[in-house]
Amino acid sequence: MAETFVRYELNQEAAFITLDAPKTRNALTAAIVADLIEHLQRAHADEAVRAIVVTGSGPAFCAGADLRARGNMGDATPSGGNPFVQLLKLMRDGEKPVIAAVNGAAFGGGAGLVAAADIAIASANASFSFSEVRLGVIPAMISVVVLPKLGEHQTMRLFLTGERFNAHEAHGYGLLHKVVAADLLEQTVLAEVRAIAAGGPNAIREAKALVRNVAKLSEDAGYAYAEEKIAKLFASEEAAEGIAAFVGKRPAVWVKSGVKKVKKP
Repeated sequence: MAETFVRYELNQEAAFITLDAPKTRNALTAAIVADLIEHLQRAHADEAVRAIVVTGSGPAFCAGADLRARGNMGDATPSGGNPFVQLLKLMRDGEKPVIAAVNGAAFGGGAGLVAAADIAIASANASFSFSEVRLGVIPAMISVVVLPKLGEHQTMRLFLTGERFNAHEAHGYGLLHKVVAADLLEQTVLAEVRAIAAGGPNAIREAKALVRNVAKLSEDAGYAYAEEKIAKLFASEEAAEGIAAFVGKRPAVWVKSGVKKVKKP
């Protein structure tokens, strides 16, 4: 059986996808990118999974591309054909919310994974950099997910200097939502999972799509899209249940409690 460097397990209502190559600081090889894609597809397809958590083992979250193996990061392929592009799209545009639990250093493509996530929470000892220019290349593909988070102003400087910055600076730039003590990272992430799981499954999917789609539309097109969506959702069985639960002061049928951790191979 081939050795794998990405673990998949269920914890409460989340699929935890863990980069597990600490000796190489979880650097991205072609095999690791392929495994991440496979596990993300699995999690997106599993109705029991309400959120997906991407994290790392050891002292690093992800050191970026494995420069010895190139990790498929520089392959010239048609748009969307590069596996790393597929990975970023699965995180950013897949139906399920993706949380980056940043346990340590996230450099280059690793910082791109953080930017591609819907929610990013880091331990206070995490560090970041877009160091590609120091290697004679550029942070090309990750620019698509980084720019919406950091904006042109901050992205320009960080891409040009390649300097390292800490978790609190990353929070200030807009890359992170929360910074917590290292020993509080998992419980903070699980609290975020529970908050997501309190929403209706279809509503959560549509809320993620709303943010992604409206951001691309003109004002009038955004209102038209929103009007159509809200009309459909208010007429849905899920909304009827959610409103009835609220009026009846009871949990909605999709709210679970006391879910135990179950590991999957």
